[in-house]
Amino acid sequence: MIHDTGRHRRIAACVLAALTLTAQAPRPAPPPQVEMWVPKKTPYAAYDAPNRPWWKLADVLALHKGATDWSQAIVRNRDLVADWHQQAPGKRTAEVAYADNRTAIIVWGGHLRVTIAGHPTFVASKGFEIGVPLRVPFTLETIGDQPALWFEIHAASDLPLYPVESTSGRPGDVSGFRYERRLVSGGAGAPDATNPLYVDYYKDVVQGGARATAFVAAQHLFVNNIRGRATPTPPASNLGHFHVGYDEFWFVMEGNVDLQIEGEPLITAAAPGDVLTAKQGRWHRASFGGPVGQMGTRVAINPYPLGLHGYSVQSGGRQ
Repeated sequence: MIHDTGRHRRIAACVLAALTLTAQAPRPAPPPQVEMWVPKKTPYAAYDAPNRPWWKLADVLALHKGATDWSQAIVRNRDLVADWHQQAPGKRTAEVAYADNRTAIIVWGGHLRVTIAGHPTFVASKGFEIGVPLRVPFTLETIGDQPALWFEIHAASDLPLYPVESTSGRPGDVSGFRYERRLVSGGAGAPDATNPLYVDYYKDVVQGGARATAFVAAQHLFVNNIRGRATPTPPASNLGHFHVGYDEFWFVMEGNVDLQIEGEPLITAAAPGDVLTAKQGRWHRASFGGPVGQMGTRVAINPYPLGLHGYSVQSGGRQ
């Protein structure tokens, strides 16, 4: 990991120390389960473009073969949007902020110089998970001789805000909105114990042994690292659970994932960089695949840190 300042090295050490302490802390007991009449969407929600049960990274890259700068929409639902972005060496994104929600970024290729206002600049490479606080301007600059590739997640309602001093003229309007020069209030967000500025996942967790935890757990956005060992794929009778009011998707970070979604063929061996989605109200059950005992990580993404899970009464819950 490359750092730009001594201060940043100290902050990184503090982040790692916090992660290590978290890894040593006992996990809280799960809340009790109770039986209720739960509304399950019928018929269950369909997949509308660009949403798919399984977006393979290999297919995304093939769609943009030969291009250096591109974006690809992956998730669009009423709560969240997520896209792949690739940016050529030497280029930099416009400085933007987002009004009311954090931004989550998973870096997957090349090197990005990440500048988040009020914080030390750092360089992120594959496996960095970044949580940009709300209302804080940031830019991503590709450094080195290779394009940078990253996965970026926003609340569906968020549109970019452009700081006047770093913007040349009025930004172009978007459908239904006209950009106007105004004063804004409400204060800027900040990193905290449950929302770190970044995690170097492969260094801190895979190599360093820190516990895999959420790196964004805030209003309208939950981005949670789930890590475990590969096991034989459970039988189809194990339905898993469903969510009453929202879609859920997963970014495969390590190893591979098997996923059973109601109404879809069983997905086996989703690879790192692939994105899987279970639509609202569909039973789904994820497990880690590959050789038994191999470690895997799926990054679960949805709008609610305390989202409701509906389980089969016959199963006894928590599958």
